[in-house]
Amino acid sequence: MDKYWFTYDDIHRTVRDLAGRVKASGFETDAIVAIGSGGYIPARILRTYINKPIWAVGISYYDENDNPTDNPRKMQWIDEVERKLAGKRILLVDEVDDSRTTLEYCIRELLSHKPAEVAVAVLHNKRKEKRGTLPPEVTRYFTGLDIEDRWVKYPWDAVDIDEQDANAAAARTRA
Repeated sequence: MDKYWFTYDDIHRTVRDLAGRVKASGFETDAIVAIGSGGYIPARILRTYINKPIWAVGISYYDENDNPTDNPRKMQWIDEVERKLAGKRILLVDEVDDSRTTLEYCIRELLSHKPAEVAVAVLHNKRKEKRGTLPPEVTRYFTGLDIEDRWVKYPWDAVDIDEQDANAAAARTRA
């Protein structure tokens, strides 16, 4: 199976461009909500360009063998959610929009706490039919890159970062 191999440099550049699109849209967020674990690093880089606080939520859709489960589940959530989210403009960040199931689940949880607005930003959107949907309350959807439906190898998942970078370089030469 072909895979996408990304380096930290690739991710940083993609987030920089994504931040530019968010700013150009006129969306003014009050806070960034990072979906863990994949959204943590993109959200932190995004904060460099959009200087707003980051709140983290843990949503799990895959098991320990990277197989999707039937439904996403909350692993951790924002303390005092109602006070922090009510009336706020939220930018929800994740690394990849694959099946859209995790995004939909998290958005619906956020909406139950009455934010003023919810927008979504993902590093990579897989061009494929999605199982989940974005609720109509989502005002904007930003992507860093639209990619084909292949497994993505992110640098933060690498045990050997040199091997990750070498695989990314080799994949670029094959492209």
